[in-house]
This record gives sequence, structure tokens and C-alpha cells, in this order.
Amino acid sequence: MIISRRRLLKVPLAAVAASLGGQETRSVVAIGRDARLRTGGAAPDSARLVSLLDRCVQTVYDRDAPLQAWRQVARRGEVVGLKVNCLAGHGASTSVKLVEAVCERLQQAGIPAADIVIWDRLNTDLESAGFRPSSRTGRLRIMGNDELGYDNELAVYGSAGSLLARTLTRVCDCVINLPVLKDHGIVGATMALKNFFGAIHNPNKYHSDVGNPYVADVYMMPPIRQKVRLHICDAVTAQYEGGPSYMPQWSWPFNGLLVSRDPVALDYTGWQILERKRAEKGMPPLASVHREPVYIRTAADAQHRIGTCDPARIARVEV
Repeated sequence: MIISRRRLLKVPLAAVAASLGGQETRSVVAIGRDARLRTGGAAPDSARLVSLLDRCVQTVYDRDAPLQAWRQVARRGEVVGLKVNCLAGHGASTSVKLVEAVCERLQQAGIPAADIVIWDRLNTDLESAGFRPSSRTGRLRIMGNDELGYDNELAVYGSAGSLLARTLTRVCDCVINLPVLKDHGIVGATMALKNFFGAIHNPNKYHSDVGNPYVADVYMMPPIRQKVRLHICDAVTAQYEGGPSYMPQWSWPFNGLLVSRDPVALDYTGWQILERKRAEKGMPPLASVHREPVYIRTAADAQHRIGTCDPARIARVEV
């Protein structure tokens, strides 16, 4: 179901949810696009990016003003982790400008910089994407899991057993997930759910069988499932083939963001965007090349219930 921003202004999300059979607002996926967000090879325009981010977050939380929405994400006194995706370096990693915009809004909503932690698997990955690691307390921290290491006891769910990053388990009270909209050469697509392979010590174990059920099982580990509040998918530059590494020949300026509280709904929506782009470029669907991301459906099944991948129960709101 696609809803325009104009209609949303007239019909509150409660009414939208009712029209979807009572589905909660977590299955709203805000799709924000701005054709002038980035032109050529330039970085995204900061002011336009903040405006786009605000519209998406307001839509997801059904609030009249940006800071009203941001105050729903985290509370004063909580340490907020921003889980970025920096494996691909410049080009196909979470944008530094997007992270700066999130940090700006969090601080305006009452979260001090000292209570914000930007993190990913390795300091070298962060550096390759343009971040400057720093673990000094009393200020904004940027650090890889190599800084604090991993817990000593396995977290287990279903087919997955992993040591979780101490940044997640011991530092962060809540998490904002900041993946990238892109193809994955083994599991088909990598967005909100799979970004938490960057929170475990052994992601290499979980790519067989197109990542199914491993991606869903990892997300079910309590510190992940319980702490993640919001998913903001960086789709300024998206990639429909050749991922997770950056392949400019298969990238395009989507010039947008996908935002949701439901990672399954977001991933399903992003998957369809990638499929449409592949079809436009004359490429076969992922199922035809044995890379359909079936783990997205698994994440919605009766054993996981992480979210919904039923298109009739996803309100895609264009803002």
C-alpha cells in the first residue's frame, strides 16, 4: 500500500493502521526522496538531507514537529548507539553526513554528545568510510568492536550462536540502525536485518543457504531484538548488483532514505526497489540467480515475528 505525504497530512496514521487491519505503526515505511539531494559525484546536501530525515522520522512516529518525533526515539539518560555499515568504504557505506544529521537531531532532542556512540565491526572499516574513531569518554564516541571486544558467553537463537559486541551489550541502552540499500553477492540483499552481522564475532559462519535462517536468528538475540528502536536506511546511493563491495557500475543515485521501526517491512520494501532496478537494467530477478533473500520472509514467520513482509500490511508512505 503506497500513501502519499499529502494524504498522510489529511489521514492520521491510526486511520491508516485501521485500514491495514489494525497493523501497528511499526509497519509504516517512510520513503523519502529528493532529486536534488546529490548531483553527480558530490556528497549529499546537508540541509536537504536533514529535511528529508525529519520528514521520514515524523512520518514514522506520526508527530507534527521533528523534535517531537526524535524524542520518541531515545530518552535523556540513555546511551544511544548508531550502528553504521562501513564494510565497503567510501561509496557504499553509511554516509558521514547522514550520521551527522542524526547526531544533530538527537542532541537537539536532549541526548548529549557524550551519550552517543557510533559503532561498527572495525576501526579500520570506520576510517575507510570517513569516520574518525575515538573512544574518549565525555564526548561523542566512534569505535569498532575491536575497541571493547566481545562478550565471553555465546548468545544463542535457533541456528545461530555468537559472541556479541560489548559496545552493544554493555554500552548502548538503545540503538538506531543505519544500514545501506544494496545488493549482496551471497544473500541477495543487505539492509536492516543483516546489518547486525556487524555485532557478532563470527558472521562468516552465516552466509550459507542464502543466509537463511541465520540473518533472522541473529536478529532474535535479545540484546539486538530488545535494543533496536529505529532503522534509517541510507539510500542516497543504492546498489543493485555486485555488493557488498562498492561497484560504481551497478550503483545509482536513489537520492533517498527508507525509515521504519519494522526491519522486516523495511527490508522487504528495499528488496523490491532493488528488484525493480535490476529489471530496468535488464538483469534477472534475484530468485533466478539463486540469491532471493528468503531470510526476510523467515524473519516474519511464526517462530520469529520480527515484523511483516506482507505487502498488504506495509504502509509505504512517500514523503
